[in-house]
Amino acid sequence: MPRSLDQLPDDIETLKRLLIARDAEVEQQRIELEAKHGELEAQRAEAVLARLMIEKLKLEIARLRRIQFGRRSERHDDRVAQLELIVEELETTLAAMPVTPVPSIASASPPAVPVRRPPPAHLPRENVVHAAPCACPDCGGALKPIGEDVSEQLEYIPEHFKVIRHVRPKFACGRCSTLVQAPAPVRPIDKGLAGPGLLAHVAVSKYLDHLPLYRQSAIYARQGVDLDRSTLADWVGGIARLVTPLAELIGRHVMAAGKVHADDTTVPVLDPGRGKTKTGRLWVYVRDDRPAASQAPPAAWYRYSPDRKGEHPRDHLKKFRGILQADAYGGWAQLYGGGVVEAACWAHARRPWWDLYQSTGQAPDSLAAQALRRIKELYKIEAEIRGKPPDFRREQRRARQGRC
Repeated sequence: MPRSLDQLPDDIETLKRLLIARDAEVEQQRIELEAKHGELEAQRAEAVLARLMIEKLKLEIARLRRIQFGRRSERHDDRVAQLELIVEELETTLAAMPVTPVPSIASASPPAVPVRRPPPAHLPRENVVHAAPCACPDCGGALKPIGEDVSEQLEYIPEHFKVIRHVRPKFACGRCSTLVQAPAPVRPIDKGLAGPGLLAHVAVSKYLDHLPLYRQSAIYARQGVDLDRSTLADWVGGIARLVTPLAELIGRHVMAAGKVHADDTTVPVLDPGRGKTKTGRLWVYVRDDRPAASQAPPAAWYRYSPDRKGEHPRDHLKKFRGILQADAYGGWAQLYGGGVVEAACWAHARRPWWDLYQSTGQAPDSLAAQALRRIKELYKIEAEIRGKPPDFRREQRRARQGRC
């Protein structure tokens, strides 16, 4: 705090000592400020490097996601998962930093800030009213309402277990002593403890959220419910038995269509004894004629095989008669002829032209560029007539073929 002239001593030596002490204090404050400034600059530089690394990793992830086919697609999936974790860690670290990079240091294009969306309208709302004082804090007068301000906060209530007690009272006839009681309710798994909601949660956590059963068991234990992994495995097996008739019904519905889309993809499968996974195949057959104005419900039928031999699709489609749209895999070619008609895939036909266009310098007058423009026009026509009846679509294709 500054001193007045009356508070200063008249002794010159004392004044000199005060001046020296004040200079030392100022110098110490200068050193501390420079140290803080250096820390801020280091934090800003660290934040800039983190942002650059995030952008680089996102580009790498986008590149890997474009690689959807080939023998190494499974390895690419693992690499994408690892990069996603690294990006998540960097973004978390960046968000925890107390400073933001200054414009002179940050990159020319600032990172995109995600738009905050309002909470979904379907979620239940709970009003918490923060009451105002009953009287004016200035004059003590009565208050009258003139409106309100409302702000929303998204909250999460942890999942919880509950026990449903099925009570069936017993009655006895006073005349003939006959016992009367309501029948026991049907359980999803015979004599099983789990209700349908819990079974669905276990299955969704395992197959959609990729949460292994042993981790689920640990999570439930923290809530005071002991469910061994073997018990959960028995439940998953019971679920498979329950949904098998439904899966078979879906398969019959798909195979009854006049046109089916087919494809296959790799899937990692546990290989006990080897300490790693092996590569299996998941075949998908899709019925979806909504683009042709069909009212039949769309459906997808999945089949598994340990390898990619052509005998598997031949077995799956042995009763199918109609149009099959698939890629250039040789196993499909053995099905064409007789009752199965080939419909080639434009996406696969376009891909070599795109690769050629990228590798030849993207010349606008090249043969690849001309092919891509014609395919683009075909796509535009299909977008305009999608959802129309087949006869109308055929007429429009013939009438507009000059555009391509």
